Amino acid sequence: MQRFILGKKNQIALMSGILIVLGFFSHFVLENTTLFNVSFVIASIFGAAPIAIQAYQALKVKVVSIDVLVTTAVIGAFFIQNYEEAAIVTFLFLFGSYLEQRTLNKTRSAIKELTEMAPESAWKKGESGEFEEVDVDEVDEGDILLVKTGAKVPVDGTVIIGGGHINEASITGESVPVNKVIDSRVFAGTILENGTIQIRADRVGEDTTFGKIIELVEEAQDSKSEAERFIDRFSQYYTPAVLVLALIVWLFSRNLELAITILVLGCPGALVIGVPVSNVAGIGNGARNGILLKGSEVINDFSKVDTMVFDKTGTLTVGNPEAAESEYYGENRKAALGYLASVEGESDHPLAKAVLKDIGETTVYTVEETEVVKGGGIVAKVNGHRVAVGNVALMAKENIALSEKAKEDVKRFEENGDSLVLTAIDGKLEVLTGIRDQIRPGMRVELQRFKKLGVKNLVVLSGDNQGTVDLVARELGLTEAHGHMLPEDKSAYIKKIQAEGRIVAFVGDGVNDSPSLALADIGIAMGSGTDVAIETSDVVLMNSNFSHLSHALGLTKATARNMKQNNTIAVGVVLVLLASVFFSEWMNMTIGMLVHEGSILVVILNGIRLLRYRLRGTQSITEAKIETAEIA
Repeated sequence: MQRFILGKKNQIALMSGILIVLGFFSHFVLENTTLFNVSFVIASIFGAAPIAIQAYQALKVKVVSIDVLVTTAVIGAFFIQNYEEAAIVTFLFLFGSYLEQRTLNKTRSAIKELTEMAPESAWKKGESGEFEEVDVDEVDEGDILLVKTGAKVPVDGTVIIGGGHINEASITGESVPVNKVIDSRVFAGTILENGTIQIRADRVGEDTTFGKIIELVEEAQDSKSEAERFIDRFSQYYTPAVLVLALIVWLFSRNLELAITILVLGCPGALVIGVPVSNVAGIGNGARNGILLKGSEVINDFSKVDTMVFDKTGTLTVGNPEAAESEYYGENRKAALGYLASVEGESDHPLAKAVLKDIGETTVYTVEETEVVKGGGIVAKVNGHRVAVGNVALMAKENIALSEKAKEDVKRFEENGDSLVLTAIDGKLEVLTGIRDQIRPGMRVELQRFKKLGVKNLVVLSGDNQGTVDLVARELGLTEAHGHMLPEDKSAYIKKIQAEGRIVAFVGDGVNDSPSLALADIGIAMGSGTDVAIETSDVVLMNSNFSHLSHALGLTKATARNMKQNNTIAVGVVLVLLASVFFSEWMNMTIGMLVHEGSILVVILNGIRLLRYRLRGTQSITEAKIETAEIA
């Protein structure tokens, strides 16, 4: 019965409202006092039923909730036969609850939209070679799927046949379609706008990037910040205190109506709802723009960041480096390049890809006894030779002496802003390659936005040589630049500045920098939603567009301000109402409850503003991408 009544709260509120209208009609038009009283008594009983049930359930777990205050007030109103106010108070309370839930559902629209984007079916290749439509839950890893124009990609996979343009807005927040060819990765929930492709399923169900995004956003919206936890604790003591205050007032004044009025006016409804609605709206705005904010606590910490530390490659730079210049020191250049290509073929590092692209077609040998030296490079056995490929530190570790010319070349390459790849074969330096990456377009402007948002220190940490890092820092106007940094060096640096009292955000690729991402107050992963990025960081940018990062920082600051505004409104209303009881003659239960519900609506509407938040002085993310596409 309790579940049934609570499930019909909205209908009860409507019936209560109709009875109240009937009561006033019978009083002012029909002048029928009996019908007037009967209407308000029934409205009071109907309206009080779900509130009393909620109060009972709260008391069972030893919580004195707002429902307890209202139920006590209604019982008191019945005792003094003030049926009119009892009916209006219960109606306003139920109607306020309805508006609160309806508006909260609107703030959760981002996750609802994401869920609706989830694919429900797929065209799966059967044993006969024909494709048949099946439920997406029936797709397994390794299955071959057909995706037609206008259809949603059902799983994370790899294109094996065909090509086309895919709208990846559900993953990255970008509305401009991305061209997909054979061997391109595709993500569940994205839409093939033109073309026809066949894909191999790599990840299915909840394991897809889209599935993880939904899970993370749901968890984030349900999480509680320290502010919310404080308000929960505050409410546990506040509501009993209001009961005690009402009892004291009654004992001294013997005015039961005054005591009941205090119970109603003391309801902290807006205070309880103000912070959650801000958090939910802020997280929803981020989700719509390809920004995953992992919970309310992240919003609070990110809004206070004063130091941002960046990895260089793939973060401040495009992450697609190319060989700029090379020097050779041995007699057999062809063999040296073959050994170099063989070793670099074992690595997925951007520098390795740049070297391979520069070498082009060459003889490749079997690589044996590969040893990855963290922060240094790779040492391996190739065709009977010991080959070391890496930076200057690796050469020193391998006891490889550099000639005077080689030292001069290293210095010159560094001054030119090159990342160095040195290749030694059997203890002798054979090849020096300078790799150069391009700084992201518009990066300096974006970094200035961070300063305007209150970030005082902009720092770059890189495993690259100091000359290259200094060049990037000068061009971008960074406050500090540190090169030759191993992963453990980056972590040590973050610990050091945290000990100085700084609140640190680290921005990296989510793979090599995972220790720093975990250690920083806020870890921010750039990239298209890699597993490590999603698991390790606090904020995930589903692509590497830096305008998303400034938007995320501005959004968290706006959300934190919104929370404070809502708390100020909520506390202010309660103080004004309680003061008016003692210093005015016009305050009563009905007016108090009406003002309370109005304040709840105000804080909800204030929170909803965050759904439309956009960093001042910038285009919307969608507008910027369309403009970029038109220029291209």
